[in-house]
Amino acid sequence: MARKKSKPLEAEFVMFDVVYVDGSRRSNRRVPTELLGGLDGDEPARDAIMEQDRIIAEKSGMPPLEIESLARSGKPVEKPARKAG
Repeated sequence: MARKKSKPLEAEFVMFDVVYVDGSRRSNRRVPTELLGGLDGDEPARDAIMEQDRIIAEKSGMPPLEIESLARSGKPVEKPARKAG
């Protein structure tokens, strides 16, 4: 008897890599899936991560860093093609 393929599990969180204006990087920042996917795409993740950073800054006594860019974790960054020769 053939085995049924299981459906993919709905992920509860999406992971993001964050680059800050000072050049530092934080990987695998968790953002709840329900915040994403609307007309704004991944932009709500920026607000969620900024809120996480604010809480971390309060606890550490350091000012929060400004986010330069964010991208979903695990997506390979395309490298420019090499020139032949």
